[in-house]
Amino acid sequence: QVQLVESGGGLVQPGGSLRLSCAASGRTFSSYAMGWFRQAPGKEREFVAAVSRRGGSTFYADSVKGRFTISRDNVKNTMYLQMNSLEPEDTAVYYCAADANGNYYTLAKSRNPAVWGQGTLVTVSP
Repeated sequence: QVQLVESGGGLVQPGGSLRLSCAASGRTFSSYAMGWFRQAPGKEREFVAAVSRRGGSTFYADSVKGRFTISRDNVKNTMYLQMNSLEPEDTAVYYCAADANGNYYTLAKSRNPAVWGQGTLVTVSP
């Protein structure tokens, strides 16, 4: 089982940018479809973005499409989320997730992926 550790969260002003990283352990990182989810205070966890095992395909929630970019580096065993034009509504704890069995699309639709990181807090405020 892969272990995931998120980093890169912090405080940013509206319109600003952040890049989140998700570092994975082991040599089988490329065997997992990967994705990002987030949970805002008082709300359910929601899907943000997903990427296929080789990084060739991506899928985004409508709320972040055109602003966020997901990518992965299977040599470094790391997944990234580049977040631009951040809005206060983007404030949430961001989690990375992995799925060894499904693909990036089924991961996006899943409410309980097998492996989660601990989360990193993103706060967008003036």
